[in-house]
Amino acid sequence: MLDTASLIDLLAQPQKIVITTHHKPDGDAMGSSLGLYNYLIQQGHHAQVITPTDYPQFLNWMPGNGDVIIYTDNVAIADQLIAEADMIFCLDFNALGRINEMGEKVGESNALKIMIDHHLEPQDFDDYRHWDINACATAQLIYTFIVEVLGHKELVNADVASCLYTGIMTDSASFRLPNTTSAVHRIVADLIDAGAPNARIHELVYNDSTEMRLRFLGHCLANKLQVFNEFNTALITVTADELKEYDVITGDTEGIVNYALSISNVRLAAFMVERKDKVKLSLRSKGDFPANEICKKYFSGGGHRNAAGGVSSDSLQETVEQFKLILPKYKNLLIQ
Repeated sequence: MLDTASLIDLLAQPQKIVITTHHKPDGDAMGSSLGLYNYLIQQGHHAQVITPTDYPQFLNWMPGNGDVIIYTDNVAIADQLIAEADMIFCLDFNALGRINEMGEKVGESNALKIMIDHHLEPQDFDDYRHWDINACATAQLIYTFIVEVLGHKELVNADVASCLYTGIMTDSASFRLPNTTSAVHRIVADLIDAGAPNARIHELVYNDSTEMRLRFLGHCLANKLQVFNEFNTALITVTADELKEYDVITGDTEGIVNYALSISNVRLAAFMVERKDKVKLSLRSKGDFPANEICKKYFSGGGHRNAAGGVSSDSLQETVEQFKLILPKYKNLLIQ
């Protein structure tokens, strides 16, 4: 592994740097990526953010967004940048499979790979790792990387701060998850002092829905919510036809699972959506219930204890039935 002193020496000179994050990036993924990007360009580096796929429109306002390359739209250009890079920063993911087709290209590249992440069980593909599973967001780790590892707090300007604030805000569920520690609040205070317009950011992220997105949300809650009271569990399912009916675009399904979790007695909530050839699952839980264990054991996924995801190659109905069969195995934990 590359040591910190060597990394600092390398970053003292302009480098060709690619920054990437997981497919279907969320607020933390894009906030981390663009926060690091806005820091690196101040240092004279040639930095480029490449995302494996598109991402929600409510994140498009962030400084530097106009320079982002979406891999699926620009494969040849992206592959060339990856091949020519001196460094590749891998943010908010720890396995190359999380960046889809990009994974093979990143793995083949001779560039130094720097992982900055907070997920469990990292894959051993990196040359330097700034990793902490107790961090509430990768954006928190970008802040500590810039400020504590590299010693450049003065370069956390308004652009950097706005991006990192977005990442911490979204991944901490607006600062309400247990890992939103006092240290996190002190970082957030620093970001506001550096120029992050906190109220405006909240408005841009959470109050930017289309009419169809709200109608879709209403449909999910009124017609698709199932509650299994004997297991303190709630489930929302969405078919491919419903996605078409409500003109659902990237980002429209984000956060819907949390409405199911908000029911007072519910300890586990699941959101399942039917895609082209698979069913995607998002699980959320309260307390110490291991949502990530269910995703890892049964749905080829993983994540955090209270927020995890997975996938099924079965039909939506078959996936629902499998999920219902799993619940009795966890009844003792669910009815505490």
